[in-house]
Amino acid sequence: MPHDPASLLQAGAARHAAGDLSGAEQFYRQVLRRQPQDPNAHNLLGVLARQRGDVAGALRHTERALAAQPEVPAFLANRGAALAEAGRLPEAVATLRAALARRPEDAVTLRNLGQALCAMGDPHAALPPLEAAARLQPDAPEPLLALAHARREAGDAEGAATAAEAALAAPAAPPALAEQARFLLAALGRAAPPPRAPAAYVRDLFDQFAPRFEAELTGRLAYRTPALLAALLEEQGVAPRRALRVLDLGCGTGLSGAALAPFARRLEGLDLSPRMLAEARRRGLYDALHEADLLDWLPGRPATFGLIAAADVLNYLGDLAPALAAIAAALAPGGLAAFSVEAGEGAPFALAEAMRYRHDPAHVAMLAAAAGLAPVAQRAAVLRQERGAPVGGALFLLSRPR
Repeated sequence: MPHDPASLLQAGAARHAAGDLSGAEQFYRQVLRRQPQDPNAHNLLGVLARQRGDVAGALRHTERALAAQPEVPAFLANRGAALAEAGRLPEAVATLRAALARRPEDAVTLRNLGQALCAMGDPHAALPPLEAAARLQPDAPEPLLALAHARREAGDAEGAATAAEAALAAPAAPPALAEQARFLLAALGRAAPPPRAPAAYVRDLFDQFAPRFEAELTGRLAYRTPALLAALLEEQGVAPRRALRVLDLGCGTGLSGAALAPFARRLEGLDLSPRMLAEARRRGLYDALHEADLLDWLPGRPATFGLIAAADVLNYLGDLAPALAAIAAALAPGGLAAFSVEAGEGAPFALAEAMRYRHDPAHVAMLAAAAGLAPVAQRAAVLRQERGAPVGGALFLLSRPR
């Protein structure tokens, strides 16, 4: 067993490279017991915290590494990535640019910078660093897929498809990334849409979005769906008396839970994204939170809930028949289902370039009836704003007959 800090650090890095995060952490913490300010140990603990989704830990350790050695490119790059994951995007961009000023051909940092700029709503500024990352790693699928998303958001559908096809053809493309590339190509009209968005894509999307989710939706996007569903319930005579066992499907950060809580004797939330669930947990609204796919989780809860609500969740499913059948089965007799869809027409469902599904409300009503759900109310609504335009949708309130 090594004892000097340099050997301990080396042993921890070897464990880290082998995927043994717990073993690596033990060695890094031994270094800090001997040298509490060691910047390399703090930086590597920051990397490890990011891998675990521990954003607070990543910020703490990367800050301490930089405080000791503020000019080290690797420390700046790791700090910038941690800031991006925390949703502190302007700070992230400045820090990543500082790292690149010292190490301009760092492909991972170029990709992180491009993705941060894209998340800030500036896909055109994201293109040069992402194109540079793709040139530096021509066989790596990750920068190509990031470039495809940025080109799509910049309005270059042809360029987006080219980059997505290159990511799909990359020799090292892992299955989950290849599935995401195919989904993007389907959204661009280059392939038939699958029956649902890949679960890994939805999880990654909302994990990255979690820190800035509420500010973005309620601010720039004028998001209204949870409040609209709550108002629809009250209009149809469902009093907010905290009397129902309520399931918030795709609960996210708990924004919808805040609207549903007045109806709930017991409030449970379900989401694919662990970082969204961590944000929801901080609200203290929920009696239970579950990390799972709704199509996997609902069948194990027959006749359980008095109300199941899904605010802007079914947009990530194309064929709604399985979801509506699962919701119906999980409702107690007399229970209610309240949900939104983005409205389309001319086909039962279509995958839009925004990578969400639109549904024909008449077809949704037909599927609901086939699932055994009776109509209570249905209405058109504006769900949010996107790129300065309203996103039209439909609200449904359905019941499971007694």
